Amino acid sequence: MATYEALYGRKCKSPLYWDEVGECRLLGPELIQIAADKISMIRAHLLAAQSRQQSYANSHREVTFNIGEYAFLRVSPMKGVFRFGRKGKLSPRFIGPFEVKENLTYKEYPVEITDRREKALRTKTISLVSVLWNNHGVEEST
Repeated sequence: MATYEALYGRKCKSPLYWDEVGECRLLGPELIQIAADKISMIRAHLLAAQSRQQSYANSHREVTFNIGEYAFLRVSPMKGVFRFGRKGKLSPRFIGPFEVKENLTYKEYPVEITDRREKALRTKTISLVSVLWNNHGVEEST
């Protein structure tokens, strides 16, 4: 329900038809008590919804894997870099599955420099170098 309807128990009317014949106004402590009860009800519903959403979000946060299980890796390709053979909407969000091993690191080392350019700024020039890495192809050089 709308906030106005929750507080006052009726739907909000436009200013043209604000006072209708037969409508009585509640004044005094009764109106304040009714409004306070409605506000406490709204706060209770908001807290319940907040805790429900928090439990949904927390169920995905701390995921642990054991050695020997399989997991997918999330891929977020950089703009302008072609990774995994596709680009745009059809690029995969996850790759794998990969087996979880004890040592989750591997060493990258440069194989060769594939391209060299110089970018001229106002006061200086910057050397840009494209490096081919050992576990990647030519199209994935950085």
